[in-house]
Amino acid sequence: MAESFKFKAEIQQLLNILVHSLYTEREIFLRELLSNASDALHRIQFEMLTNRDVLDPDAELCIRITVDEEAKTLTIADTGIGMTREEIVQDLGTIAHSGAAAFLQRLAEEDRPAVELIGQFGVGFYSVFMVAEEVRVVSRSYRPEAEAVEWVSDGGTEYRVGPADKADRGTRIEIKLKEDAAEFANLWRLEQIIHKHSEYVPFPIYLGDRKEPVNRQTALWRQPPREVTEEEYHEFYKHLTLDFEKPLLYTHLVTDAPVNVRAILYVPARRERGLLNLRTDYGLRLYIHNVLIEEYNKDLLPNHFRFVEGVVESEDLPLNISREAVQHSPAIRRIRRALTRKLIKELTTLAEEKPEEYATFWREFGLFIKEGVAAEPTAQEDLLPLLRFYSSKSGEELISLARYVERMAKDQKAIYYVLGEDLESVARSPHLDYFRANDIEVLYLVDPIDSFVAVALPEYEGKPLKNVDDAGLDLPAEEEEEGETIAEADFNRLVGRFVQVLGDRVIEVRESKVLRDNPCRLVSPENAPAREMARLYRLLGQEYEIPRRILEINRRHPIIVNLARLVAENPEAEVVDAAIEQLFENQLLMEGLHPKPAEMVPRIQQLLEAATASGAG
Repeated sequence: MAESFKFKAEIQQLLNILVHSLYTEREIFLRELLSNASDALHRIQFEMLTNRDVLDPDAELCIRITVDEEAKTLTIADTGIGMTREEIVQDLGTIAHSGAAAFLQRLAEEDRPAVELIGQFGVGFYSVFMVAEEVRVVSRSYRPEAEAVEWVSDGGTEYRVGPADKADRGTRIEIKLKEDAAEFANLWRLEQIIHKHSEYVPFPIYLGDRKEPVNRQTALWRQPPREVTEEEYHEFYKHLTLDFEKPLLYTHLVTDAPVNVRAILYVPARRERGLLNLRTDYGLRLYIHNVLIEEYNKDLLPNHFRFVEGVVESEDLPLNISREAVQHSPAIRRIRRALTRKLIKELTTLAEEKPEEYATFWREFGLFIKEGVAAEPTAQEDLLPLLRFYSSKSGEELISLARYVERMAKDQKAIYYVLGEDLESVARSPHLDYFRANDIEVLYLVDPIDSFVAVALPEYEGKPLKNVDDAGLDLPAEEEEEGETIAEADFNRLVGRFVQVLGDRVIEVRESKVLRDNPCRLVSPENAPAREMARLYRLLGQEYEIPRRILEINRRHPIIVNLARLVAENPEAEVVDAAIEQLFENQLLMEGLHPKPAEMVPRIQQLLEAATASGAG
């Protein structure tokens, strides 16, 4: 008995747009329906690897398209996994409403044609209503005991579900075309669309009464790279991910030794492609003998390359291998090595030959490369040439560690870096005073993961990496700087006042031998445990203790000179302690260690009040 259901509000709104508003590029409805049919065929193919107790186990896995030009009808039938009554209600009437809501939100936010977004949110089936007056879906599940079911809708607010007559397994979609969509009842027009959008669907698509498939079927990754055009690679990427932006990089590997592997890997243009993009997890599609075994295989590339999309096929793996066995297979390890080497080679070439494009890659995916350096010591040798940094000399250019070493002075013994919140703040770091004055380049490490990178990478090409806040840095002495300084007695009195105010928050207060343009800096004692981690804890919102450091002060800086004079002449002035507190907390802020920066505001106002009162007087 047939039963009527109402569409969710989001689907009703989506259907209204599709039925009444979209007239351009309506042909993509066929791409979406063929993609769904291909998925259904993949699913039954995978099911039958371990279960032969299915309806029509010997039926050809294929898609058949027929038309009636006079009646203006189009029928698309597959021998895929099929649906039960419950599944058809869920899949076509209920489950897609969240995707429909996301589609509508994106449509409102972006100035992009709706047809470019349809496939990305699991609502591709509904694109049929751009051309359909009425749609009838008849399906029978692969389960032998399941009964056939039909789903009928005219794109309005309701749909009907009831029993149907269908003896064979799979799904048949019968479309009554609108008057202005009669072109889609023409076999020649349909063939055009298939060649354009669905050429590499890996199952035969039969058109009309033809005995030969209309699509090429041969998987792109099984073809010699020299026979594949750039446009075909881009189209396949679109088909694979429904990301309509061209990938930043692709590479095609076809080899039989030391392991049989056919693969196409893509680096997307962006790290974030929407919360509800087609891919719900990361990993490569794994095929064995042209059968999809796993949609999200995470063992074919190291974890730091999880942003890579693509397909991999090998005939060195048995068809009946379990997912658990795949993980521990020696062949998988060999494939992983081959794919990793190929990907690193392509990225290295991109960095050398197209630095601007590599800079785009680095902005989007550099964090993953740094993660590999920090978390996987065995991968460091391969990944180090891919690392890029901004520096005190690079301006807007990214530089490699190799380039840094090339630019080092002959007597420079170490590679220097500064940790900070962002490029703007590290460029103002007081730690750079000495290095600027002596024309020594310093790398800027401003990503949260850089704290881990600094710990994991103690040296490069025999040169140790040194944090410029290290109190034990072996730096050549400078000539005595000119300018007003403080008498020894006054300076010692001021140091004592700093110690009195700051107490055990600092290890020591002492004169700086390197500061020029800044009044003070916080330096870490040699071999301080986990010193790079405190900043990371603050960024992660975790509780932590502000690490005790050494405060160095510049006895020639005007603020320090004025403070020393004030302590000598008017030691009871409230502004003295407030200024010392502020100088200390300024350094915590610069280091990315201040737990509550807003708490500085009352003291800043106190200092402003004192300054303005002094000016008025």
